[in-house]
Amino acid sequence: MFRFALPLVAAAGLAVLALGGTPAVSAERAVSIPAPRMDVTASGKQAAVFAGGCFWGMEAVFEGVKGVESVTTGYAGGTRETATYDQVSTERTKHAEAIRIVYDPAKVSYGTLLQIYFSVAHDPTQLNRQTPDEGPSYRSAIFPQSPAQQRVAGAYIAQLNAAKVYPKPIATRIETGAFFPAEAYHQDFARRNPNHPYIVRWDKPKVAAFRAAFPSLAK
Repeated sequence: MFRFALPLVAAAGLAVLALGGTPAVSAERAVSIPAPRMDVTASGKQAAVFAGGCFWGMEAVFEGVKGVESVTTGYAGGTRETATYDQVSTERTKHAEAIRIVYDPAKVSYGTLLQIYFSVAHDPTQLNRQTPDEGPSYRSAIFPQSPAQQRVAGAYIAQLNAAKVYPKPIATRIETGAFFPAEAYHQDFARRNPNHPYIVRWDKPKVAAFRAAFPSLAK
């Protein structure tokens, strides 16, 4: 997010800040999509790992979901040795910026988390990017934590493609790979830095769209 995003928001964001104001939050709406026909049956705390662009915004959306107990930003798809921001930013480590969600399936299901992920947390039709960030580390990917999650995620992608709810096919990949937490300064970034130009321009609209589209699921 540092390499691509900040120059792009400078004119619209930093210039306004210099005048003592705040950048305007752009409007963003959730895509209206059906719920998954299949879901995961589970009890006790569960984990889900999603990638979809800058992990700051993904974290901000899912931290506001009822039943989500914690969200950790990190890297998935590469090795432990290369799981650092500096190395992942080279786009040569095979990692994706990702989040690990710990949730209570008695309060929110894996299928519901997937619906939020595809509807509002990111644009699943973008390949190896999420505006304004480019590169494979910003790809759309799901890292199932169980065979049941893999079945449900695959079936949901097929369901959404068949329903043609997006103008382009879904680019989301289902991948394997361990999750490694990101550096401390990336954790809870949006909550700790609510006036950061990137957060204001790209992530606050996602959170607002989530709360508008899924009011019963918002904390």
